[in-house]
Amino acid sequence: LISMSLLHSHDNNSFFQPSAFLLIGVPGLEAVHGWVSIPFSSMYTVALTGNCLILLAVRRTPSLHQPMYYFLSMLALTDLGLTMSTLPTTLAVLWFDYRRIAFDACLTQMFFLHSFSVVESSVLLAMSFDRFVAISNPLRYASVLTNSVIVRIGMAIVARATVSLFPVPFLLKRLNFCPRKILLSHSFCFHADVMKRACADITVNILYGLYVVLSTVGIDSLLIVLSYGLILHTVMGLASPRERIRALNTCVSHILAVLVFYIPVIGVSMIHRFGRHAPPIVHALVAYVYLVVPPVLNPIIYSVKSKHIREALFKILRRKDQG
Repeated sequence: LISMSLLHSHDNNSFFQPSAFLLIGVPGLEAVHGWVSIPFSSMYTVALTGNCLILLAVRRTPSLHQPMYYFLSMLALTDLGLTMSTLPTTLAVLWFDYRRIAFDACLTQMFFLHSFSVVESSVLLAMSFDRFVAISNPLRYASVLTNSVIVRIGMAIVARATVSLFPVPFLLKRLNFCPRKILLSHSFCFHADVMKRACADITVNILYGLYVVLSTVGIDSLLIVLSYGLILHTVMGLASPRERIRALNTCVSHILAVLVFYIPVIGVSMIHRFGRHAPPIVHALVAYVYLVVPPVLNPIIYSVKSKHIREALFKILRRKDQG
């Protein structure tokens, strides 16, 4: 009944654009969405709380007012944006079985979802540059990564993501969609998923999507690998094994954050291109891992691995207990 109410009258030669799409939760587990919502709600709570605490710790601790922690704050802000991009529709589906999302709202969600993903990739690249400067030229670290430079890097990251993703919604709006293909494969709007609902030539959309991926996440990943190649070269030149271990230890948190982000990205790309015959639940789980897991794990990684972050968080929690 819901799907029928979303269809407009049309003929084969008319241009059709649905008033809304229908979202889906976890395929095959619709009957137990109430139980499924428990781990999702827990992960969203951890992501929101953890990243807010990271921001609070950096803001309230003068000793953390350094380039490394400013970039960590950017990562936390990005993870909050990524979490808030999917949280409303995912929980609406799982809690209330509310599956309808307006066409323009879907495109807006898709724009922010993919923009924050590009921003996260760029921030991870900036963090690798930070580690390279800190290890290869520690005496010039503060003079190279000044506050003004960090602000400019942040603005460039946001501008890059916005400019790259801005044409995507408009490229989708020009397409003629299939009236009977309004059911999406996730509880949020994914570009590849929405694009496949069109009854038109989507070659331009595919090529532009590929261009965005290669020119952002693709280039970022290569530069991160290059930066770590240079870091290893520098570290191997250190005389003392203890100094080598100490230098590499400062990169562990960032390496884990890179793996947490890029492994799911690769998984999503592979499943969309080569996993057409994979069960729907596989597509759904890979997408959820890509979008939900990094914002959950990043605060945990940095809280566990960074002594300074851990101490700042303990101080904040102690003040709250005393208050």
